[in-house]
Amino acid sequence: MERGAFSKYSWIDFVFSVIGVCTFLVDWGSDLWVAVEFYCHGDFLWFGALVALMILSSSVVQMFSWFWLKYDRQLPGFRNEIGAEAVLFVDRVKLTCLLHVLQLGFLCRHISAIRQGFRVWWRKEEGSEYAVYLTHDLSMLRLIETFCESAPQLTLMIYVVLRTNKARTVQFVSIVASTTSIAWMVVDYHRCLRSFLPDKAKQGWGSSFVYFLWNLLLISPRVAALALFASVLPTYIAAHFLIVWSSFVVWAWRQRTDFMDSVGGEWLYRATVGLIWYFSWFNVAEGRTRSRSIIYHTFITTDGGILLATWWCYRDPVTSQSYAMALLITLPLTYLLGLLFKCIYYCCFHPKLWRPPLREAGLPDDLPDAEVSFREFPIQDGALSSQLLNKRMAHNAALFYSSQ
Repeated sequence: MERGAFSKYSWIDFVFSVIGVCTFLVDWGSDLWVAVEFYCHGDFLWFGALVALMILSSSVVQMFSWFWLKYDRQLPGFRNEIGAEAVLFVDRVKLTCLLHVLQLGFLCRHISAIRQGFRVWWRKEEGSEYAVYLTHDLSMLRLIETFCESAPQLTLMIYVVLRTNKARTVQFVSIVASTTSIAWMVVDYHRCLRSFLPDKAKQGWGSSFVYFLWNLLLISPRVAALALFASVLPTYIAAHFLIVWSSFVVWAWRQRTDFMDSVGGEWLYRATVGLIWYFSWFNVAEGRTRSRSIIYHTFITTDGGILLATWWCYRDPVTSQSYAMALLITLPLTYLLGLLFKCIYYCCFHPKLWRPPLREAGLPDDLPDAEVSFREFPIQDGALSSQLLNKRMAHNAALFYSSQ
């Protein structure tokens, strides 16, 4: 595939950028609303837990943004690229650092992407490659923010509803906002991954829908099982998280991940991957992807079964009588249905791709649709090619569209 065939910035990219910043602001607005409500009603424990989640997730996202910005500034010719001056005052390091310390770096990236996208799409100016570069970074940061904040917060809100046996309007709004954030992240992330496919392997919106569906069906029962367990044994959920999360971090380390450009950044990435795995599967290394996925889902299925069984044994049979049996049946079936849709996706929608290191003499240029070549981009090298390649999203796309 020719490098020049890399996808250009379009109006759809601009719309996704605008909706992305809107969902981000609505999610944070609902968080602040819920926090104020908890504080005013004297629920200081829940208030502290919510604020801690907000601070933790924001800090993690800002650290990733700062690490990536430091890497980008070292790329040859980066600051000479059209539009490169638009992001976070890239030439003013102290101001950029201050923005990240003030937890504004992620928001400024959103503004930069919208500004650059408007210049490219509406005003027809140059800089399409850089606009795509920015949207890919935002997609990765939204993925991290979702599993660091939206998924844990959704678990907390469901837990509060179960403990109080009622839902106030603000809690309902928070649940809807977190669910919307997770759903949008799934669609946006898959769309960015698809941009690295050759034109002949481009997938339609049907593939994104199936991808969204199996993620929703797998994440929802996981979140519900955690909330149910916390509702009967709230003091043990922290121990459960620490044990499972630390095990996942060790597993990520054993897979020799190579995503960041520094040792400290790589350990931050492994810790974040452990948190993502606490809720959903995310491939981080090449080779034996299927076996690792089977191991992961077997563990999560077993763990979820234990959480549900514990909740069933310790629940209040009076207050939970109206929904207990329905949840006990529905949640496992939903997870199994999600696994079924995941299998359908990989069998029917996921292209079988190969990535040869060098094109051999005599290799036909036109390959069958079932055996198309991944975009031949230098994912690990440190230099910019004629295209401004986002190596971070390219790295994840190469793992997602690996040989089956």
